[in-house]
Amino acid sequence: MHYVYILRCADDTLYTGYTTDVDRRVSEHNAGEGAKYTRGRTPVELLYTEPYETRSAALSREHEIKALSRAEKERLAGGE
Repeated sequence: MHYVYILRCADDTLYTGYTTDVDRRVSEHNAGEGAKYTRGRTPVELLYTEPYETRSAALSREHEIKALSRAEKERLAGGE
């Protein structure tokens, strides 16, 4: 499976990413080994995930989510 996820960083910003292992990736972010953006913003909290069968579908959705406003991302993560 492939996943798109949204994290809340320690500075209250949101980060959207892609992975095949959500738990491992969140651990990497919190260890300072994730994306450059999250390295100075730990700890991070997992807010939301979406599963996909293909890498292509997940990366397309990641791109769509990154284009959303913060309010739209918050609504998505809140299940609205």
